[in-house]
Amino acid sequence: MHLDAGELQTFYDRELGQIARRYIRTRLREVWPNVKGMSVLGLGYATPYLRPFQGEAARVIALMPAQQGVAYWPAKAENLVALADESALPLPDASIDRVVVAHLLETTETLRPLLRQIWRVLTPSGRVVVIAPNRTSLWAQVETTPFGHGRPFSRGQLNRLLTDAMFTPIASISCLHMPPFGAGFLVRNGIRWERWGQRIWPQLAGVHLMEVTKEVIALAPDRGLRQRVPSRPVLVRPSPKATAGALQPSDAFAKEGRASRKIAPSAVKLSQ
Repeated sequence: MHLDAGELQTFYDRELGQIARRYIRTRLREVWPNVKGMSVLGLGYATPYLRPFQGEAARVIALMPAQQGVAYWPAKAENLVALADESALPLPDASIDRVVVAHLLETTETLRPLLRQIWRVLTPSGRVVVIAPNRTSLWAQVETTPFGHGRPFSRGQLNRLLTDAMFTPIASISCLHMPPFGAGFLVRNGIRWERWGQRIWPQLAGVHLMEVTKEVIALAPDRGLRQRVPSRPVLVRPSPKATAGALQPSDAFAKEGRASRKIAPSAVKLSQ
């Protein structure tokens, strides 16, 4: 079940939420250092991570599931967020170059249809970054943060899920290696936690950032199917060399006429 948009906004307004946003945003920017001229979509509650792409991408928009509600964004500009049915995104096919998915996969009740919709709206060369809570982390166990709600994923589970949905994983990084409490202490030491965590305990990071690309399969023609389709009869003029010694048309029609009464019953059986 989705968290309320107001609860998510409250978390990111708090000190711990601001720290999480800063580090996740930094890691996301490392994955996509340049989105110039591209269309960027945020799905779920991804607006905390979209600001760095504004002014660089050709278009930045966000869609939030109807059950979650919507939060106005950006705060001091024209709204770029809309409510949407996550199993029927209101976007044309192959219209988005980059998709950021956050606070969505772990809470949606329509996981497969959602992934199919993301695949549909993504361009053939487009990419998706899924931000999802790590099953083995403290963040997934503490319900005072949004990452402690819904179903968390191990890296292998997330990889298989996206692969089954016709995506190809190309990179996976971890983030939020500090514990999800003691915000004042983390403000002063968060960078150290991140550096140590990436080297010493990456498997305990709070979230996965998995980048995938769209898998497009070109189907080869089915020769067997083509052979089963009845072809239209074509009349071909016989060449003199090929018909040497063969029956002349007049002889053939004459013989066919004499034999037609004899073979009619068997012909009926064969046709049946």
